[in-house]
Amino acid sequence: MSASPPPAVAPDAIFDAVVVGGGPGGLSAALWLARYRRKALLVDAGEHRNRWTEQAHGYLGSDPVDPAELLGRARSQLGRYDTAACVQDSVTAIRRSAGDGFTVELTGGTPVAARRIVLATGVRDEFPAVEGFFDHYGASVFHCPSCDGYEARDRRVVVLGWGAQITGFALELLDWAATVTVVTDRESLAAAPADRRSLLDRGVEVVEDRPAGLIGARGALEALEVAGGARLPCDMAFFTIDHAPLTGLAEQLGCRLGPEGFVEVDDCGRTSVEGVYAAGDLTPGLQLVQVAAAKGASAGTACATSLRGAPAVPGAPEPGPDVGAAIDG
Repeated sequence: MSASPPPAVAPDAIFDAVVVGGGPGGLSAALWLARYRRKALLVDAGEHRNRWTEQAHGYLGSDPVDPAELLGRARSQLGRYDTAACVQDSVTAIRRSAGDGFTVELTGGTPVAARRIVLATGVRDEFPAVEGFFDHYGASVFHCPSCDGYEARDRRVVVLGWGAQITGFALELLDWAATVTVVTDRESLAAAPADRRSLLDRGVEVVEDRPAGLIGARGALEALEVAGGARLPCDMAFFTIDHAPLTGLAEQLGCRLGPEGFVEVDDCGRTSVEGVYAAGDLTPGLQLVQVAAAKGASAGTACATSLRGAPAVPGAPEPGPDVGAAIDG
């Protein structure tokens, strides 16, 4: 995001919805709230998961695209709507206020009042402790086979990881890669004997040694050096260690989490807490840019339509009736 200071939020501001998170999910939700002429505040800390990545792939009409450029265009387009505002800030807490509303605490100013909340706080990846990792991350090193596997076609790939998920992760890369080598970063691979056999039967070598450093210039990876001194030739590397959904605010609000720690939602992005929606990588399912944007559209639209019958912003047409209440009546 721009280094310029964010616009101040008026102390007495009341928003139809506060959207927390400025990635594809949050921006899409805010856009659709604005298109329903709802007053929306997008709070973006700028810590997007793909901020190191040079290109995102598979986004219809924008393949490939620089993620920063994509988000910049989206923020610019959101700015065309006079009912939408965007601030660069972090949300520290959200609590219920009088009635059905919420009070949103920001690090940079006065608490903000909102009728609805959309959470799009994403996930945080655990990175391997390898010298030179961030010199290559986003150019030759990636965390998602679905996102970047095509770029690994016919190339030599090293996979960093050791958990039970490593077998499926490495075998998926064989859809594209010429060779796949797993480097465990531990003394042994935490996989069942059958999983280890699956890797070996498909030509995936397992190196039980600690990765020490990545060799080569950014965008021109040559090898991975391991602690034992060997250099494993590779053109690309992927890693799978752990990633944690950022559920702190969801837990504050009492949202139900699923067994893998993601916020449970219905098809419209509604959480288990009335008035709270969630979208993007915070929720279960594929973690792709276009999927996050679609989830944001669903959550933003559902959030907006949940306010039917409530007063709209000044100058907007009279709100339509609450359809559900009309039918129940």
